[in-house]
Formats: sequence, C-alpha cells, structure tokens
Amino acid sequence: MEHTDHILIVDDDREIRELVSGYLRKNGLRVTVAADGRQMRSFLEADRVDLIVLDVMMPGDDGLVLCRELRAGKHKSTPILMLTARSDETDRIVGLEMGADDYLIKPFAARELLARIKAILRRTRMLPPNLQVTEVGQLLTFGAWQLDTTMRHLLDEDGTAVALSGAEYRLLRVFLDHPQRVLSRDQLLNLTQGREAELFDRSIDLLVSRLRQRLRDDAREPAYIKTVRSEGYVLAMPVEITTARP
Repeated sequence: MEHTDHILIVDDDREIRELVSGYLRKNGLRVTVAADGRQMRSFLEADRVDLIVLDVMMPGDDGLVLCRELRAGKHKSTPILMLTARSDETDRIVGLEMGADDYLIKPFAARELLARIKAILRRTRMLPPNLQVTEVGQLLTFGAWQLDTTMRHLLDEDGTAVALSGAEYRLLRVFLDHPQRVLSRDQLLNLTQGREAELFDRSIDLLVSRLRQRLRDDAREPAYIKTVRSEGYVLAMPVEITTARP
C-alpha cells in the first residue's frame, strides 16, 4: 500500500489551518491540525507525522520554543517548516538555528507551501547524489566524538547522545565521509540536499554554525570544522570506522 505523507499543521489562526489543510488534502496529503503546543504534543503521542508546519507567533509556547523542544526529544529527525510573519532576516536565522529545515514568510501562496513541503520530504528521503555512504551499523570516531550510523546518534566522550536535526545529521555525514578534504558550499549543498535543493547558499553557513554548536566547537578557532577562506569548509580530524555493537 502506497504511503500517504502525513503533515501536522500547528498554527493558532483557524482560517490559515482550514485553508492550508484543505489545499494540502486536495493535493493528496494527509493532514492533521493543531492550534497550540498542547494539541501538537497530543497528536504526536498518538500518531506518526512526516513533516510539521510550525507557526512562529503563537500564544503560550511559540514556534521557536516548540521547535527547540522537538529537536531535543524523540521527534528530533522530523522535518520542520516554520511559518513566520516576520520579514527580518535575524528572526529567520533563529528558526534555522533552532533546527528548522526551512521557513516561509506570511502571507504565502498555498502552492508555494506545497512545493516547499515536497522539496523537504524529497531531500530527507533521497540519498544525495555522489555521496560515499557509510554503511549502516558503523561507528565513526573523530576526535572526542562518535557518530552511530544505526541509531543516528552523536555521542560525546562520556557516551552521552547529542540530538541532531535531519539537516545536521546529513551535513555531518558528508564531512565524515570526506574527512580532511575542503568542500565548497556548492558541493555541500549538492551532497546534503541534492540538485533540486531550494534553500539559499547561506543555509550551509547556518548549518555549519549549528553543527559546531553541537560539537562544542569554538567558532573563532574551531578544532573540528574549519573555514577555508574563499573555498569552503573542511573536517580537520581523521575519521576511524569501526563496527557498531548489535
């Protein structure tokens, strides 16, 4: 039986919920709506969703708080598309830093929302072209860190798991599969998001910033992911590959 993508829309504006959900359903998607964080949590406990459309400006826990909560819990890999009425770039960057996969500024066309949803789902499901894929069931050790490719966990030197968003995991995988090699922003875009990527080039800079935070890497003098001026980024550490325990 063919899988129907399940989209959860979290927005306190009833008109937006009704218009967007109706349009997405007409285009073959399964849709659930929530008016606030409480309803969102309830639906996520009861069912699985493939993507969350999350409004930033909501009473109570706003979208940024909920995005941070999702990325720290068991839904850390679920794609998130943020809706914001704010046009200031800083607000959009904050959403991406919190772990959102993309954002859309209100007012927006339902057709564009659908296109972005499809693009995010495509990126998260398709293995990027030309990526040398590490086998599932391996531990990739670099410096004081390990990446478990089975559980998709980043482990620190004490064995504590550090949550990664889907985008952060894909970027780290690219660096670990190409250690000590300078990768341009264009190469990183293609390797992490595919040729049909719709995010802007700076999204890679934001993802690198987020990944450095996860690795507790000093952005001014990074030990792991170094910036190569006018060229791109490089994972400065060698990578050791071992078989993960069953």
